[in-house]
Amino acid sequence: MKSIYLLFLLPIILISCNQQKIENEKATTNEVVRTLPELNPENYNVAFLIMNGTFNTEFTAPFDIFQHTKFRDGIKAMNTFTVANTLEPITTFEGVRILPDYDYTKDDLPTIDILVVPSAEHSMDNDLKDEAMINFIKQVDKNALYVTSHCDGAFPLAKAGILDTVASTTFPSDVKNYRAMFPHLNIKDNVLFVHDGKYITSAGGAKSFEAALYLCEVLYGKEIAKSLAKGLVIDWNLENVPHLTVQ
Repeated sequence: MKSIYLLFLLPIILISCNQQKIENEKATTNEVVRTLPELNPENYNVAFLIMNGTFNTEFTAPFDIFQHTKFRDGIKAMNTFTVANTLEPITTFEGVRILPDYDYTKDDLPTIDILVVPSAEHSMDNDLKDEAMINFIKQVDKNALYVTSHCDGAFPLAKAGILDTVASTTFPSDVKNYRAMFPHLNIKDNVLFVHDGKYITSAGGAKSFEAALYLCEVLYGKEIAKSLAKGLVIDWNLENVPHLTVQ
């Protein structure tokens, strides 16, 4: 009788064990393993501050330019990585999902030499109320070699107070709002980017490429900048780009 009972239970036990194995395999397959970017200690560390609603071009244009410095010999290239207030996927305005490399609210961040602040859907309103983000910008600014913005990314920089003593610009049709919100700033119009001190603010959009190439020309010289531009099929000549450099 006992043998018959065991024979009856054996298929049930085997099915149960097999089901548990399948569930374990699913859990392992669905688990996201965090992989931090490899940072060459000899390079500049360039952090891209992203948040939900970030516009693709203001993020990808400078990222493309800076990331390509790794393929040029004889220069101090750039380590490019993203920072956000979460490690959950960030959804851009256009719907692209990006996994941030670092959570600036929790992680021990690498030293940031260059901070890039792209424009986002709420750069002119809700993002300016994000005290954690504004404080992060302030902290990075203390030691960064350069702080850059594209399009309305200038608004969070202005809110952080780091543009108070320099000239800056933003997206052309938002200059009026920029002036109304920060009347004490020295705001420039009719230029694609402004370089004052360690701050480079650009009009954004496709012209984010130009502002990024300009920084590369400052760091690496004209020939490297032209080489980077050529790799992205951009006809680069700083003399043809309306900009302002404050000495």
